[in-house]
Amino acid sequence: MADESDVETALVALSSAALYPNGTGSPSVPGPDCRIYRGWPNSAALDADLTAGRINVTVFPAPGHARTTTRYTQVRSGRPTPPTLTVSVSGTSVTFGGTAALGQVAGILVDGQSYAYRTQAGDSPALVAANLATLARTNAIVRLSGSTLTIPGVGALIARVIADGSAQQEIRRQEQIFRVTCWCPTPTSRDAAAIAIDLALAQSIFITLADGSMGKLTYAGTTVFDQSQDALLYRRDLLYQVEYPTIISTSQPAMLFGDFLLNASNFTA
Repeated sequence: MADESDVETALVALSSAALYPNGTGSPSVPGPDCRIYRGWPNSAALDADLTAGRINVTVFPAPGHARTTTRYTQVRSGRPTPPTLTVSVSGTSVTFGGTAALGQVAGILVDGQSYAYRTQAGDSPALVAANLATLARTNAIVRLSGSTLTIPGVGALIARVIADGSAQQEIRRQEQIFRVTCWCPTPTSRDAAAIAIDLALAQSIFITLADGSMGKLTYAGTTVFDQSQDALLYRRDLLYQVEYPTIISTSQPAMLFGDFLLNASNFTA
């Protein structure tokens, strides 16, 4: 699920890309070296960086600027997951290949009777074939050779492999203001850094978070601090409000066959 830390990480990535559009191996847009990170700066480390002419950019949530904006909860199904286990049918034989990773179901349909096997840790195509052969032998003669099983005399033979998909449920939505602060050694470097970051954030109406959800980015204000007692500190805060969801992700099985007897049991699946 998306957390406040995920929003901060996304804002750090956007700020870094704005200051180093050609990568960190090239000079920054404002010129001096830049440190971009989450959290509030350590005073001693910040003083040392400013003295050395370095810029610090921090991302920190603004206290007291959060509220719940939940309107309704909804469940969204994800895209189908392609299986890594493969299967092919040739005449009366079924051959498995690929990788038998977890979260997959292999099945064969023998003259209207279905047999299904869910992959386990350590499985291989040969083990999948062996397990299906054991299930099918309750009603048919099955020969097994490696990852291929053969059913002599079968009239209709179908084999399929499916993989679990995913579903997400939004259980809450919230908005929080985040403070993107430029701590700079000169007014010129402060202005250049803040302008570059502000332009990048202003063009990013939605930001992608770690769980694949989206946060809506809205400008909320700017604050400038020029304090005479901090001769080397020139600071500008960019305030951006982010509305983002809290989501629960679950695994969702797919359909293997339609309305048939499963593993010789008297129920449909």
